[in-house]
Amino acid sequence: MSSLGIRTGSLVIFTVATLLAGCGIVPGQRMVTPAAVQDTGGDYSTEASQQQQIPITDINLALLRKMNATQTAATLPPQTTALFGKPTAYKVGPGDVLQIVVWDHPELAAALGQPAQNAKTTDAAPGFLIDENGDVQFPYAGTVHVAGKDVGTIQRELHKRLSNVYQKPEVTVRVASFRNAQVYVDGEVRTPGAQSVTDIPLSLTSVINQGGGFSPNADRSRVELIRNGVTYPLNVDDLIKRGRNPSEIYLQAGDIVRVASREDSGVYVMGEVNKPATILPMRNGSLTLSQAISDSGSFDSNTAAARQLFVIRNSTSESPQVYHLDATSPVSMILANQFELQPKDVVYVGQGGLVRFNRVLNLLLPAINAAVTGAVLAK
Repeated sequence: MSSLGIRTGSLVIFTVATLLAGCGIVPGQRMVTPAAVQDTGGDYSTEASQQQQIPITDINLALLRKMNATQTAATLPPQTTALFGKPTAYKVGPGDVLQIVVWDHPELAAALGQPAQNAKTTDAAPGFLIDENGDVQFPYAGTVHVAGKDVGTIQRELHKRLSNVYQKPEVTVRVASFRNAQVYVDGEVRTPGAQSVTDIPLSLTSVINQGGGFSPNADRSRVELIRNGVTYPLNVDDLIKRGRNPSEIYLQAGDIVRVASREDSGVYVMGEVNKPATILPMRNGSLTLSQAISDSGSFDSNTAAARQLFVIRNSTSESPQVYHLDATSPVSMILANQFELQPKDVVYVGQGGLVRFNRVLNLLLPAINAAVTGAVLAK
């Protein structure tokens, strides 16, 4: 046998061995369950051991029933329940302007002042401005500390002081300009910004409505109320399902309401689908496995292995989870339609065996051709 024939035969054997080995290492071929991992006494790396220990759970009716039971039994956290309550009377503070009227005593009307010429709509109304110390000055009553009090309490205090000068004075107090307290609305509302707190109680829904309502990209399941440095996550649609009215959550001065974007809750669909993409949940935050597959153009009929459908959850955490669904089963789409995805889940569709072989072959053919060419030149 010639030297070229020996070299060519060796090259063919090397190529076949490489192809067989390559078929076992191409990404997407299979995912090993813990039951299939056996301790052979070999020396494995730490990373490989951690990958083998990731549990893989089959998506079946038993799993879905367990998930639904857990979700149904879940109760609102105590800190969220504490947000519900009755509105309280408005408490005045520095910057607010009071209108104080003592009836049948026109000499006190001058104390109110007159509207400034060419006044702007943002200017304070005429009246008694509460200073930075929370005090107001009123004739014959002197300095009155009013910060943190409602108008009824202030009215009684003024009546008591003026009774030393006038006989049975009739006193009326109202807030002419609300400038002390504000709440802030941020995120996916049509007109984000600050809103003044007035004597009309501000509920969660009224604040969002005054901000123009939810934008088309809003995720109603991820609304945050930030109060005194503590963040309270709220799922508006879930509250309604539980019979809790979001309008019974009343805001306080300095509260921040932030509405998350659906783009922050996307699900990544990869592998053998027609349109790999990031799929956004619905406006109520829900997204099922079947919806994600449908929105990505469904399986690629030429390359996909339908029995290798995986959902990877918490992939960036220390305890990721992997769920598996055999989509060739007649009931698979029923299961997929009931399996709720979570933000940042990864949906992966594996490759068929022939596709993996062809891809490995395409990777190795340039190297094979180069080797054959080298052998011919060497001869």
